[in-house]
Amino acid sequence: MAEAEDEHWIVRGKCRTVGPDELFVEGAAQNRAKAFCSGCPVHATCLAHALDNRIEHGIWGGMTERERRALLRRRPLVTSWRRLLETARAEYERSADAGESTTDERTHLITSEPMRWSA
Repeated sequence: MAEAEDEHWIVRGKCRTVGPDELFVEGAAQNRAKAFCSGCPVHATCLAHALDNRIEHGIWGGMTERERRALLRRRPLVTSWRRLLETARAEYERSADAGESTTDERTHLITSEPMRWSA
């Protein structure tokens, strides 16, 4: 997620083809909206944007506002979700390139105990 990429990431999102009514939904419709994010090329960038900017409404990066709030509470020391996800992606790719059998570090970094460092 380079700086120039940051400015224009949204035009590459799958959601550019749907109206906001499909992403700013409640109840069971949230599951359909979250599924729409699957396979999106800017999924992580979108999620990081929502977390870093404390966006409260809608589905962003495949997460509801409730899920994002819970994640922010579990990880209060993260100062940059963008950097955290970039680091996790790089580590995951390094491990995969090395042929290591590993769990998904991106998920581990987000869901494990609170970090003692800031990204």
